Amino acid sequence: MDFYFRFPDGTSKRIRETRPVNTKRGAEEHERLLRTALLEGRRDKLPPAEVPTLAEFWDRRIEGHAKANRQKPSTIFSKEGIYKNHLGPLLGKKRLSEISEEDVQRLKGRLVDHSAKTVNNVLSVLAKLLKTAVRWKVIPRMPVDVALVKAPPPTMTFYQEHEFARLTEAAEKLGPSRLVFLLLAGEAGLRAGEIMALEWAQVDLRNRTLTVKHSLSRGELVAPKGGRARTIPMTSRLVEACREARHLRGPRVLYRDGRRNAGKPVSQKTLQVWMEAIQRRAGLKETGQLHILRHTICSRLAMKGAPAKAIQVLAGHVHLTTTQRYMHPSPAAREGAIRLLEGDSVWAVDGQKASSEKSDAENH
Repeated sequence: MDFYFRFPDGTSKRIRETRPVNTKRGAEEHERLLRTALLEGRRDKLPPAEVPTLAEFWDRRIEGHAKANRQKPSTIFSKEGIYKNHLGPLLGKKRLSEISEEDVQRLKGRLVDHSAKTVNNVLSVLAKLLKTAVRWKVIPRMPVDVALVKAPPPTMTFYQEHEFARLTEAAEKLGPSRLVFLLLAGEAGLRAGEIMALEWAQVDLRNRTLTVKHSLSRGELVAPKGGRARTIPMTSRLVEACREARHLRGPRVLYRDGRRNAGKPVSQKTLQVWMEAIQRRAGLKETGQLHILRHTICSRLAMKGAPAKAIQVLAGHVHLTTTQRYMHPSPAAREGAIRLLEGDSVWAVDGQKASSEKSDAENH
């Protein structure tokens, strides 16, 4: 509200307030009550504006926060799904100031069959919504402390060297586009959205680099995750695969096959179908999961001794803690470490091999 009020003594004052009632009628009604209170000299006795329900405030936050801050369409879509499936049915009719600890526990109870990660995603959306309401002065303070549930560290599954070699051989037999896709994910570390958005103008075959400038999110070009472009050196195998796959169908690197889909860029579903076909040809479990290829390059680099900071830059991780999840030893390295406990084991010391028996003799 923004209006001037003239007092009986002739003086005037500008009244500017943000009201939590997000309707024209509600604002007009509150202005009428405010004018009456000012005229009667009882400004402090004016009843507070009505606090909106979670359902009433939800659209305001999506428009005024998520979209205003240019969050990715996929992020907004995910939040909308969380509200529709979890928050809305249970808490939609609750006023923000009335959400209690018991309500949060009931929400956790409804999600008991979901993974801890899913539960925490739902709770995080609720907590951030309430914090936004406090910042916007819709409510004076957080009505409840939304505590997340304990979640085990994520397991980073990845392909071993021999498995990735089988995938590469299978992709090569299925065609140039399949091999380019596999290597972009498994040897350059691109995310699915980054692969879909990649254009030939961003691939420098002479200098053997590619630049990730965009990602495709629900049909819209957006900045890569983390908000920064990054330049990645290409392996010799990826350079040769790109040369073999060059085409004139359009600016994008990858397009769908067949007459019906000719000229259409690949989608998430396309890449999943390609992945299943490659896994099937390689004799591996058909999952269609794409992110395991990013896990694979990060894990392979870590096991070969690449610095965590270098892996972070190549993968486009915002936080180093994300990269450190991949800093695990290979099964062969773990096997070698355990063998150190055995009397006849052999290990490397400053580039030379020494047995434990020899070491014991020298100690005596």
